[in-house]
Amino acid sequence: MIEEGILKQFDSIEHRASVQLLGSLTTYFDGVKVARNIETTDMVPGRRVFVVIPENAPGSAVVIAVFDP
Repeated sequence: MIEEGILKQFDSIEHRASVQLLGSLTTYFDGVKVARNIETTDMVPGRRVFVVIPENAPGSAVVIAVFDP
């Protein structure tokens, strides 16, 4: 499934993000892989992201897009 979220943090060395799912105050994903085609300069906390979350493997989630609301 594809979920929309808010970027909370970005680790440019590991290329991983912390994401809060939109509409949820308690659902966070930490250490989410970020697609390599996304520029590190675009990964600014507060921006929106789309995250693909496999149904039976949430640990394999990946950020596929970043955008302004």
